[in-house]
Amino acid sequence: MKNCIRTFFGFVCILFFSVMLPAQKNQSIGLLKKFSIASSGGWDYLAISPVHDWLYVSHATQVNILNKTTGDSVGVILNTTGVHGIAFDPANKKGFTSNGRLNNVTVFDINTNEILAQIPTGINPDAIFLEPFSKKIITCNGRSKNLSIIDPSTNQLVDSIFVGGKPETAVSDGAGNLWVNVEDKHEIVRINLRTLQVTHHYSLAPAESPTGLAYDPKTKRLFAGCDKTLVVVDALEGNIIAQLLIGEGCDGVAFDTALRMIYTSNGAAGTLSIIQQIDANKYQLVDNLPSQKSAKTITLDPVTHWVYLPAAELEPLAPGETGRPKVKPGTFQILVFGSNEPVKKTK
Repeated sequence: MKNCIRTFFGFVCILFFSVMLPAQKNQSIGLLKKFSIASSGGWDYLAISPVHDWLYVSHATQVNILNKTTGDSVGVILNTTGVHGIAFDPANKKGFTSNGRLNNVTVFDINTNEILAQIPTGINPDAIFLEPFSKKIITCNGRSKNLSIIDPSTNQLVDSIFVGGKPETAVSDGAGNLWVNVEDKHEIVRINLRTLQVTHHYSLAPAESPTGLAYDPKTKRLFAGCDKTLVVVDALEGNIIAQLLIGEGCDGVAFDTALRMIYTSNGAAGTLSIIQQIDANKYQLVDNLPSQKSAKTITLDPVTHWVYLPAAELEPLAPGETGRPKVKPGTFQILVFGSNEPVKKTK
């Protein structure tokens, strides 16, 4: 009987430590650096250029370009009022910014930062990216409830897709499928890029207000950042696979395909949630690291596996005052999280 007990206890220990291993080996992630940006104003997305390896940061009426390792200023793109996001088309040597208050996209030369064109879009273009299947630039237009499709070779608006609600973020599988978080409908819509039609509606209930969205091509899983919840969805069937508690105010999700790690930036909570993908249907919360309140968006560097979060100190609201707090002048910065240890990639 004692031998049976010992055998059973040993099996339980092995099982326990095998389950805990993914969380333990990634606990060295922490705050590595802070990059200060002196200019004032709001911000939204940031992105790393695949051409020069520079960090592009949306910031009120301009885009600041930084060395991603040192934080040194490399350049600036002006006259992008209400800028939300930045996208890149290396084949055409162009960059694109979505300018929410101008209702257009700025096209710039990716080598010189020279402005090449301004392209009209729907109302309040927000997230923007290069879709690899169609080879088109796509913007999510919050107030006109549609997507704008731009041909980067001609700098022309060529089509639009109505999604029936406020589109926040879009991701693609590169094979003709596009998924879009629709924030005010609490759902993800699936779009056929061959027909430019919405084909499916995936409810995220009881989760609400999906914002950040990432996609794993290996497992065909979507990671939707909702209010206090990360929802894992089967991209092809629409089934909810898992729901994990994260911090309040998530507006960005990043997925590291090499490390099988999901990151969510939770601006209201001031935390960075780190989640390990164990397999297609199993996920484990590794940590909720302190970041900074207002650090709501995120981008991932697939080379260094660092993540970047923009943030600033905010002025307190006066009694009875509502709306967004003002940014304290001179406090805007980029928080850089990662590990200084050698990266151990998962299979």
